Amino acid sequence: MIYHVVSLDAWSARPEQPYAPVSLSEDGFVHCSPDEATTLAVVNAFYRDAPKPLHVLVLDEERLDARVEFEAADPVPPPGVGVEVLFPHVFGPLNRDAVVRVLEIRWDEEGRAAGLTATS
Repeated sequence: MIYHVVSLDAWSARPEQPYAPVSLSEDGFVHCSPDEATTLAVVNAFYRDAPKPLHVLVLDEERLDARVEFEAADPVPPPGVGVEVLFPHVFGPLNRDAVVRVLEIRWDEEGRAAGLTATS
């Protein structure tokens, strides 16, 4: 399983189509993380000021129609993530049937991502 951070509004905007975030057109791939701990580090480094709530798509990479490559962070991984960690990049839109769960990011009192919680 791999993880992708998303706002619920963006994920829900066009439910009849595969999900294609801005990063796909800007960077050529969809940014993902390899596990929950890395996902939380990414959220704390890049999404702390993003509108809340934020969610995480849990993707079965075997079900994705697009190619997935695990690559090193460029230029460096976020704080708390080792340089040996490889990040999954999806080179195409996310087909919705590859999403096995949608989790909500739980925040602590200091505004840091502290965990992932199942949505109802």
